[in-house]
Amino acid sequence: MKVVKKRQKVNEKVDRTKQYSLQEAMALVKEVNTAKFDASVDIHVNLGLDPKKADQALRGTTTLPHGTGKTKRVLVFCTPDKEQEAKDAGADFVGLDDMMQKVQGGWTDIDVVVATPNVMAQVGRLGRILGPRGIMPNPKTGTVTFDVGKAVSDVKGGKVSFRVDKYGIIHNSIGRVSFSPDKLADNAKELVGTLLKMKPSSAKGTYVKSVTVASTMSPGIKIDPRSF
Repeated sequence: MKVVKKRQKVNEKVDRTKQYSLQEAMALVKEVNTAKFDASVDIHVNLGLDPKKADQALRGTTTLPHGTGKTKRVLVFCTPDKEQEAKDAGADFVGLDDMMQKVQGGWTDIDVVVATPNVMAQVGRLGRILGPRGIMPNPKTGTVTFDVGKAVSDVKGGKVSFRVDKYGIIHNSIGRVSFSPDKLADNAKELVGTLLKMKPSSAKGTYVKSVTVASTMSPGIKIDPRSF
C-alpha cells in the first residue's frame, strides 16, 4: 500500500493534459522519481515516419554533451595489430577468434561492439546473437572502422546510437536522475536536434509528433516539441 500511495502522490504532480517546457519537464522528472537508485532518464520521440520505407527507417548516432551516466562496456573485434590501439582507448574486451567463441557460447555482457572492416566477414556469423540485441557492428553507427581508437573513445565519451522502432518512435537514455535539469535538457536538445537534421525528405506532415520524458520508475511527462 505504501508503494501505491507514493505513486498516487507522484501521479498527482504530473498534469497529463499539459505539454511542459523542456526545462520544466527536466525539473519535474527529477521531482517525481520514486526509485531508491540512480534511475535512468529516457526520452521517447514519436516521429511522423513510416519505418517500412527504407529511406524512413531512421538510424544514426549522436554524442551527448554530458554522457548517459552509464559506463559502457565495449568489445572490439580486430586483428592483433589493432589490439593495443583499442586497449589504449579504453576498450574492455579485445580480440577475434577467442572473443567470437565466447560470444557464440552465449556471452553478451557488453553494450557496444566495434569491429574493423577486414574482420566483418567473420563477425557476420554472430549476427543472430548480436543483431537482436542491437549491438551488431554497423558502418552507419561508426562501429565498423579501422580507427578503433576513436570509435572506442567516442563511445566512452557519450556517443549513443538510435534507431526508429516499428511504430516510428525513438527511445533513448539522456542521463540519470542525479543529473541537473540543465544537463538533462542539454542532452535532450542534442538528441532531438540530431533527429531534426536527419529528417528524410520523403517524410510528410508533422515530423515530431510528440516528445515524452520519464525516469525508470516515474510517469511520462509530455514536452512541448516547440521547446526544441
